[in-house]
Amino acid sequence: MKYLALFFFCCLPLVGIAQEDDPWEEWNRKVFAFNETMDKYAARPVAQAYRNAAPQFVDDAISNVFNNLGEPVVIVSDLAQGKFLQALSDTGRFLVNSTVGILGIFDVAKYIGLEKHDEDIGQVLGYWGVSSGPYLVLPLLGPSTVRDTAGFSVEVFTLDTLDPQVQLLEENRVYWGSVYSEYVDIRADLMVAEGILSGDKYSFMRSIYLQRREYLVTDGEKANDFDDGFDKGFEEEYDF
Repeated sequence: MKYLALFFFCCLPLVGIAQEDDPWEEWNRKVFAFNETMDKYAARPVAQAYRNAAPQFVDDAISNVFNNLGEPVVIVSDLAQGKFLQALSDTGRFLVNSTVGILGIFDVAKYIGLEKHDEDIGQVLGYWGVSSGPYLVLPLLGPSTVRDTAGFSVEVFTLDTLDPQVQLLEENRVYWGSVYSEYVDIRADLMVAEGILSGDKYSFMRSIYLQRREYLVTDGEKANDFDDGFDKGFEEEYDF
């Protein structure tokens, strides 16, 4: 993981470049095609089998565990943006779900008003005025921007000590098995959304990604007509 992040760090000098629509589109489309091929022959069949075999409550429990493992990075991102009350809420959420929720299997926190927040280092960089830079499709990891790639690198290099998934799973084979399991779980949840994709899938994914990231970075102030209504409606329609 750290060797991959080292490559991402090479992008750091580019974060100040003003965002263009997609100056690297030719390269991005090639990577996108590669990812689609890998998904078709490697990820999707496994995700389909998982979705068919796992009852909904098992799927929910696995998703809850991985969401809980990501909370420490969310808390650090809260603090870095001066969201102290939110950091307190997210800390409480992590502690409640890790204990009463049995290591995050059950999302007990939401029933006591501790809602989940989506924060990361890419949003922190945006909060402090770093432009997104060009759109970038990463091998296997998918849609990103130069800023989000740099943020991911910071998380891997400097925040891995906060990640229980890294600390508890020091054995490489176990760690990567956990990472793959998380990916399969996410991929299975996304399968029900495939029916809404039409036209140029690359352009659709780029548009959705950039609009959502802008919404998250600005906390909805510059939503470009992309708001929580999309997320909530989407989740309700497809039973996420």
